Amino acid sequence: MRATTIHAPRDIRVSDVPEPTITAPTDAVIKVTAGCICGSDLWPYRGENDIDAGATIGHECVGVVEEVGSEVTSFKPGDFVIVPFDHCDNTCAHCRAGMQAACENLGFTVSGQAEYALVTQAEGSLVKTDGVPDASLVPSLLTLSDVMATGWHAAVAAGVREGGTAVVVGDGAVGLCGVLAAATMGAEKVIAMSRHEPRQAIARQFGATHVVAERGKEGAELVKEITGGVGGDAVLECVGNDAAMQQAFAVARPGSTVGFVGVPHGVELPIRRMFQKNIGLAGGMAPVRQYLPELLKLVQDGAINPGLVFDKTLPLDQVAEGYRAMDEREAIKVLIQP
Repeated sequence: MRATTIHAPRDIRVSDVPEPTITAPTDAVIKVTAGCICGSDLWPYRGENDIDAGATIGHECVGVVEEVGSEVTSFKPGDFVIVPFDHCDNTCAHCRAGMQAACENLGFTVSGQAEYALVTQAEGSLVKTDGVPDASLVPSLLTLSDVMATGWHAAVAAGVREGGTAVVVGDGAVGLCGVLAAATMGAEKVIAMSRHEPRQAIARQFGATHVVAERGKEGAELVKEITGGVGGDAVLECVGNDAAMQQAFAVARPGSTVGFVGVPHGVELPIRRMFQKNIGLAGGMAPVRQYLPELLKLVQDGAINPGLVFDKTLPLDQVAEGYRAMDEREAIKVLIQP
């Protein structure tokens, strides 16, 4: 099959690799209808993560079931499914506690930017739609495999509440989905910290009541001004670098929680401020399967349209251009069609 592979920093190719096959009774093979490039894919692309030269890359996809293992009884070939990037059995003690991201049988999608993908815990992970969805819904359904669920997790972890104030640090696809999550959960003020006009526009469409382009002390002061000198009741950190984490704690009110979902790179926690202001930190890798049923209903009911984060669509053969566009901030998120 054709699949996106990474060979070195900024060396993305489309290669012929073996198609995934059923090797365990819990497996399923998915024919990918749509995949995409994630902000976290840019870490290895930029050389910030170790690279296994020639490995497939891409962890977000939706598609049609091609084949299932003997223990997969709820899905059959032809079903259209959303594939959580983190696979789970949905029955272990951690899954039952709502933390599917720490499943005892955790697996990951590793060829979401390809013609086929393998799901290692299909029965517990997959969520199907009622028939093949209209093409207009596919972008939003694709976000449920990761970025919308991850933005939602940030809001849950931060304790977003109805009538409260939420501040979102980061204006990538996850940050924008965090804005949408906070607004959907009923936050009265949703402050998007964004320096890029196209992203600011989507943030406002998603429910941001205020946009702060400034960073550092100036940005923190503006957030305090908007919140009557208090700071955010809930803060969503959706980047993963130290500057974003420091910004998140700088805008958090005493007694609040920072919900972090950006994959940490070079982050140092401001422990003294956390102690003095009683500011908590929660979050991590999103338990996508936990949120999928609720998010799927919101999409199908037209209550949310997270697919707006896709501002570029490319065929698989042009996936390298998609990486370049996202790396240079010419695109927010790129949808890839196999």
